Amino acid sequence: FFCMVMRINIDCNGCYKKVRRALLNMKELQTHSIEKNHCRVSVFGRFIPQDVAIKIRKETNRRVEILDIQDFSTIDEDHHDQRPYITSGTLHPTTTTLKLA
Repeated sequence: FFCMVMRINIDCNGCYKKVRRALLNMKELQTHSIEKNHCRVSVFGRFIPQDVAIKIRKETNRRVEILDIQDFSTIDEDHHDQRPYITSGTLHPTTTTLKLA
């Protein structure tokens, strides 16, 4: 499981609805939280973080910055069928900007 925090520019209610609709359409996300005032979106679930950011970018046409990713799959050692999503470890407060051509 991953918990990812992103910065997405949410200017108006239309932008909020676009982001919310994009998040609700992703089956791999269990929960999400949108902080409209701080332009932050948090998601939790079983997903590949880069893929989620790219999907949100494509559906909303908004720039997505990944602020933090926490990997919770290492805590649950009982399930051996999980494959690692990030092999280099977890990312901590660094900013990554994904730009699509």
